[in-house]
Amino acid sequence: MELNRRNFLTKGLSSAAGIAATSMVPFHMFGHDLHSSTQPEEIIIKPQKRSKPKDAIRFSVIGLNHGHIYGMVNSLLEGGGTLVAVYAKEPELLQRFTKQYPNVKIAKSEKEIIEDNTIQLVASAAIPVERAPIGVRVMQSGKDYMADKPGIVTLEQFKEVQKVQKETERIYSIKYSERLGNPASVMAGKLVQEGAIGKVVQLIGLGPHRMRPESRAEWFFEPNKAGGILCDIGSHQCDQFLYYTNSKQAEVSFAQTGNFNIPEYPNYQDFGDMSVRSGHATGYIRIDWFTPKGLSTWGDGRTFILGTEGYIEMRKYIDIAGRPGGNHLFLVNQKETKYYDCSNVHMPYGEQLVSDVVNRTETAMTQAHCFLATELALTAQKMAFKLNG
Repeated sequence: MELNRRNFLTKGLSSAAGIAATSMVPFHMFGHDLHSSTQPEEIIIKPQKRSKPKDAIRFSVIGLNHGHIYGMVNSLLEGGGTLVAVYAKEPELLQRFTKQYPNVKIAKSEKEIIEDNTIQLVASAAIPVERAPIGVRVMQSGKDYMADKPGIVTLEQFKEVQKVQKETERIYSIKYSERLGNPASVMAGKLVQEGAIGKVVQLIGLGPHRMRPESRAEWFFEPNKAGGILCDIGSHQCDQFLYYTNSKQAEVSFAQTGNFNIPEYPNYQDFGDMSVRSGHATGYIRIDWFTPKGLSTWGDGRTFILGTEGYIEMRKYIDIAGRPGGNHLFLVNQKETKYYDCSNVHMPYGEQLVSDVVNRTETAMTQAHCFLATELALTAQKMAFKLNG
């Protein structure tokens, strides 16, 4: 017993002495090598002088139900396309479109565009459930097709689109704009391909959106017309997972959806998340309609890419830490920490798609990638566990 008492006293005195000694060491020395707060190197990408696109096409538009059509048209115009004609059933949507593009011809029917053999590609942002049928008719007429996402809203539509695409050998391209239309996303792809973070092993994609019910058409709240939250917004994230991880095959691990805040539309989903995996990488995706009014933009979309030698974070639309504007990218690897302002990064999708139409290539996006991203989103939507709101 005496021995134990002496050990206790000795340890106690040692601990007290240690604490006293420690108190004499300046606080900033603790973990100095582990908690450096030096500012990252800031890089502002400068605009590049670009030559005129080598290739040119004539294209038209069928369906104006989503505002994404303007970004789609602009990318084609910048890529060498000439806008020929537009058809839409809604006069108010036509009025806005023709104000933006005053030289466009207003077609009297969809058939007028479909049967015009001088048109090489048709773009569509029709009501989502109508996009695949339009695309089928476009491909069967010998034209290529560019759809807003979701470009397909059911697995039945998916099988039909795949069948017709294979038969006609036409292009069925879906513009996943969170990657193809975002400068930071384009820059991230360049850095990943250069090996800046080693082999990519995981992606986290966060797609928050602001809900403004008064600004939405009725079809927006009907999953049988809009596709559901994972089919719709989730397709963006599935595309990014496949692209950044360089995955040619993948599957859905789990999926769930819920309606937590829109009781007046009981079939609507304002939250969804899912996990995907390939043989060498995993991905987690979260989508929601809970962006608060206090944020100065429609959503704080972020993407995190983890590699074996570092990681990338994109703050695509806003940096709540204080940097102005959007298109922010952060890179951390074994050598350095960098911040990139990507606002001036060129987005090549439109020019690449025009070139693919002319040269029958797959530089904008392979057909297999386009379909797999959509298939993952459709599968997740169908298998999703329904959360109680």
